[in-house]
Amino acid sequence: MRISILDAHATDQGDTAMWDPIRALGETTIFPRTAPSELLERCRAADAVLTNKVPLDDAAMTALPQLRYIGVTATGTNIVALEAARAHRIAVSNVPGYSTASVAQHVIALLLHMTNDVAALSQRSKAGAWAASPDYCFFRKPLTELADKVLVIIGMGMIGAATGRIAESLGMRVIAAQVPGSQSPGRMALSEALAQADAVTLHCPMTPQTTGLVDDRFLAALKPGAILINTGRGGLLDETAVMRALQSGRLGGLGIDVLGKEPAIAHHPLLAPDVSWADRVVVTPHVAWGTVESRRRLVADTAANLDAFMRGVRRNRVEAP
Repeated sequence: MRISILDAHATDQGDTAMWDPIRALGETTIFPRTAPSELLERCRAADAVLTNKVPLDDAAMTALPQLRYIGVTATGTNIVALEAARAHRIAVSNVPGYSTASVAQHVIALLLHMTNDVAALSQRSKAGAWAASPDYCFFRKPLTELADKVLVIIGMGMIGAATGRIAESLGMRVIAAQVPGSQSPGRMALSEALAQADAVTLHCPMTPQTTGLVDDRFLAALKPGAILINTGRGGLLDETAVMRALQSGRLGGLGIDVLGKEPAIAHHPLLAPDVSWADRVVVTPHVAWGTVESRRRLVADTAANLDAFMRGVRRNRVEAP
């Protein structure tokens, strides 16, 4: 088995020994990143290709007649043309659930940043503000307890459910809201849930019904001063509408790990340090999934998927049965 890993760096962060479970399955070539112009050459000799964000479309599959397997080192499979894979009889697998604990932890970290002001207070203390205080303590802004506050979760899959369990352990009341386009039972109507929310966290897939979900109408339905957390997909937000809500004060805080375009464009207004609402925005660079433990699980499951394919067993397959 000849294996090409097209964009390894996001997962291994330079520690290529992390891929040893893959190396054990065959002759493995590791590329930190792959540009579109490099794709075919890097896959030409490969029986199996592993990709995180490098797209594989019908044209690529047609040009790679020896390719038999594509392993997506992520949960989402939109980078692979699945219909083309079926037509070319190429097996495709993904890795669901590997980052559940990591992302849920990150959601709570963003929420606690908003309520407890930890990083900013530490920065001010190191800059001398505590030493200059006439009291034994000083505050930059009011701090907030999460106990008895309401967290609305939009998308109660594995990550949403894990986030809800942590929030409940902090004393929060958790509401599962209806996702547009979904018929899942036991969910509160979205507008009713938003009116009660002290915080909202997004964990729904990006579909035609949820793209731009957080728009002016969504924000107007939200309880004034609520916190919004997005570790899902950047396209769930109408970023212009969100900035208007921050400017008006309708939105109390924004914690995001994703943007509509990644990596972030230079001078993106949500990253601006000098706007009036900058202090109420926290942006992390798409790392919620990426604890060391999560990345190791990702590699282990990727290896298990490929090993299963080599043994003729279906595991986490996403192309046709």
